[in-house]
Order: sequence, then structure tokens, then C-alpha cells
Amino acid sequence: MTDEDFMRLALEQAKGAWALGEVPVGAVVVKDGQVVGMGFNQPIGLHDPTAHAEVAALRDAAKKIGNYRLPGCELFVTLEPCVMCAGAMMHARLARVVYGASDPKTGACGSVVNMFANDQLNHHTQVTGGVLAEDTAAMLRAFFAERRTAAAALRRAPETQQD
Repeated sequence: MTDEDFMRLALEQAKGAWALGEVPVGAVVVKDGQVVGMGFNQPIGLHDPTAHAEVAALRDAAKKIGNYRLPGCELFVTLEPCVMCAGAMMHARLARVVYGASDPKTGACGSVVNMFANDQLNHHTQVTGGVLAEDTAAMLRAFFAERRTAAAALRRAPETQQD
């Protein structure tokens, strides 16, 4: 399978987040060409600020592999990771991170900061960005457009009178 194929699997995971009303970000962890972990955003529903797609996929993979270190693994995620997720990826010793859309507000792979380019850190992960970027960005745009439309409809709805 190609990077694009694995990113499509991450996009499928992102749909799970959207179905729950969460920001649609999905991730998969791959080792030797096989998916070993999957996850999607759930911080709102789980009341957990660490419940990002990447963390969920890392937890799933670590449980399946039986080790908190994931050497030789690659993580595919639909949105550029944040600092928290980048740190978790480094601690997991991932070989590679592949992301779709850039995140100009919290991206930690070069958009805001580049955690993976710091030579002082003891583990270095290869990063590839922009894989199916238009598809991943389009999903995010559609989600937020839907949210804005729903919010506008609520603001326009007449107030209900109670007796």
C-alpha cells in the first residue's frame, strides 16, 4: 500500500470523529505495511484533552504490539500534529510521521513550530507532509461549514414561549 492508501484509511477514521461531533481527524499506525493501530479525535466526548487521533492510534498500536515503543512504525494522520502529539510520537520512537493538511494554528511539524527538526532531542522521526492534503483539508472545511450553518440556524430560530 502507498502513503495515499494509508491516508485514505486515516480519512475513514476521521469520519468516526465527525459522526460524534468531534473535529474530524483520524490516524493509523502502520508496521511492515500492516495497520497495527487506529484512532480518531474524541477529546470532547471523552472529556480528555489528550484524546487526539494520534494518541488514540498510538495507544491502540502499543497495546497490540505489547510495547510502548513503536520502532519501525509509521503514523498517518489527516492533520498536522500538535506539540502534544508530536511529543508522544517521539517518545514512541516512530520511524516516520505522514500528515495530510497543514495546521497554521497549532502545527508542530513546521507550520508553527517544528518539533521534529530539533537536533537536541535524542530521537529523530522522518516527517512527510501534504499527503492527500486537499482531501483532508476539504473534510475539515466541510465539518466547520456544517457547524457554522447549524449555529446560524439556532440563532435565527424563534424563541419558544412557555406557559
